[in-house]
Amino acid sequence: MPFLKEAEPERDVMLPVMAGVSRIVAPNASVMTYHGTNTFLIEAPEGIVVLDPGPEDLPAHVEAILAATDGRVAKILISHTHHDHLGAAPALKAATGAPIAAFHRSQEPSFTPDIPLRDGDAIAGMTAIHMPGHASDHMCFARAGGVLFTGDHVMAWSSTVVGPPHGDMTAYCDSLRRLLTRDDTVYLPAHGPALPDPHPFVRDLLASRMRREEAILRVMREGPIASTDLVQRLYGRKDPRLHRAASRIVMAHLIKLEAELRVVQEADDVWRTAPLPQRKTSH
Repeated sequence: MPFLKEAEPERDVMLPVMAGVSRIVAPNASVMTYHGTNTFLIEAPEGIVVLDPGPEDLPAHVEAILAATDGRVAKILISHTHHDHLGAAPALKAATGAPIAAFHRSQEPSFTPDIPLRDGDAIAGMTAIHMPGHASDHMCFARAGGVLFTGDHVMAWSSTVVGPPHGDMTAYCDSLRRLLTRDDTVYLPAHGPALPDPHPFVRDLLASRMRREEAILRVMREGPIASTDLVQRLYGRKDPRLHRAASRIVMAHLIKLEAELRVVQEADDVWRTAPLPQRKTSH
């Protein structure tokens, strides 16, 4: 599928995105985060709302948020509790007194949101939408005008890593299908550029997951195989830095296929295709 790239943005400065929305890109670029986490500043009825304050080990990023908002932050929203989104939230809350809103059932044991959100809740002039898959507590936020803040659920620059225990491939595919029932016209992801006309891209993401499943089953039809060998067969030519993520994705697919009774796990992480159900014969 065609991914979108963008020129490397300036970090820790406020960059306009669209009317009422700006972003500050955190300096945490990596093979997994692209240029860094997009911290969005969103104009809401109650004031400026900060979505995904970024990682905890970048105090200059928090200072950039405070400078851009003059310290007047009404609420802090969290798309999900991975460290590159949640980490800076306590420091930003301490500096501004703003409450933190996130999914009510956090997958991070040390974190409890001040404002627990459920699917469909109204928050800061937006609608919170539970979209599990990448993380069990992942939320997107829908704004008037067809704008959807998609966090890590859909990103224009890359496909999304889905890995157990909190990543769930069945939930991820179901969440993608749910996006296709909506009429959003532009996605604003937590990493990388905006995604206009998102439905064709979402359909490609879903089709890519189904192709990966078929590739897994095709290899497994040759005989039982360890998941590590399966990763090597499917991703051996990819950037070695991506192999850990690839291992998690393959495991998420295997767990999904096992739940669907299409594969069976044997001892020592060896997997095989499930036997076809026997047909009853009449005598």
